[in-house]
Amino acid sequence: MTAVAAPRPVDVHALPAMLTALRLPSFQRHWQTLAERADAEGWPASRFLAALAELELAERDARRIQRHLQQSQLPGGKTLATLDFKVLPGVPRARIEALAAGDWVETGANLIAIGNSGAGKSHVLCAVGHALVEAGKRVLYTSTTDMVQRLQAARRDLALEAALAKLDKFDLIILDDITYAQKDQAESSVLFELIARRYETRSLAIAANQPFSAWNRVFPDQAVTVAAIDRLVHHATILEMNGDSYRRRVAADRHSPKVDARTTTSSDSLDPNDNDNIKEDSAN
Repeated sequence: MTAVAAPRPVDVHALPAMLTALRLPSFQRHWQTLAERADAEGWPASRFLAALAELELAERDARRIQRHLQQSQLPGGKTLATLDFKVLPGVPRARIEALAAGDWVETGANLIAIGNSGAGKSHVLCAVGHALVEAGKRVLYTSTTDMVQRLQAARRDLALEAALAKLDKFDLIILDDITYAQKDQAESSVLFELIARRYETRSLAIAANQPFSAWNRVFPDQAVTVAAIDRLVHHATILEMNGDSYRRRVAADRHSPKVDARTTTSSDSLDPNDNDNIKEDSAN
């Protein structure tokens, strides 16, 4: 009968090296402090291990979010915290916060903000993007021109399919200024391929300063224009933002004298349901 081997003595001094080998940096940083507390309070080994595991997971999540935020290329200052809803009366806070929750991204739906230049479209989309990254989603922000140039370069290198597949890792791609400049046939072709590939599988958020009726600037071919818009709006929330310049109103509000709250009348308050220009197209 084979004898059971005696357990090998544990070398506590080798623990830092072992934790490094196991890639558990939070364990390595916190185990001594927690061990002292566990000894002082008489924790069982399972509680000590669970506390370390919770720290490791929390810090790992924080590192992942920070890494994804850097990869997203989102502008740092355009968040929900810096979005001034007082100068966006047509965009209720509740609606934007609901979009920031991200349920629509789970189904591959889209978000389209249409309005005048400076109306706050980019800020709203980026604020939603920041919230989604914090919730664990992968987001990429880019100007439409930069995206088109990137895809055209991939096509010239016979690597368009690989480039599109690489973009599949993002739950949401934010395309800014889609109607900013007129695009030729080659440019609109790669843009349409991106839209078609992500249709009903992964989300797009688009900022446009022209209504859909003027999107022949984006897609010179009428049939492609219709096909692209059809795919984008089929499952989409559309924000119509045709008010005054958001940037000018924020600047004016920042420099205007503050009004004593005691002199404010009921007409000064904003009803979030007033001037709600948000339309939602959820046709199946």
